[in-house]
Amino acid sequence: MPDLIKLYIRQTAVGFALSAVFVTLLLYFNVVNLWHLVTHTDVGFLAVFLLWLFNGIVFAGVQFGISIMLMKYDDEDDDDDDHRGMPIGLTPIRVEATASRGNVRNFQRR
Repeated sequence: MPDLIKLYIRQTAVGFALSAVFVTLLLYFNVVNLWHLVTHTDVGFLAVFLLWLFNGIVFAGVQFGISIMLMKYDDEDDDDDDHRGMPIGLTPIRVEATASRGNVRNFQRR
């Protein structure tokens, strides 16, 4: 299995674990009376599952994005220059911009 797929699966598992901790803390601290709503309705556990699932998707995406952006840059490319992406040896050239008489608008002050 490629390393990137392994990384994605690992970070997704971490994201869903963080989501479980987050939902548990929401229920434990009874944020906006969520514990009462969950325990006194027939579909309360479905609401908890969906809360965990959707937060897990968000946390997994953020976790994977952070892990990708924190990867070290592998400096094995062919560019050995230290120009940091700037073009080399370009000089500006003056070109006169002209327009035909029909395309020029005459703005007059009134």
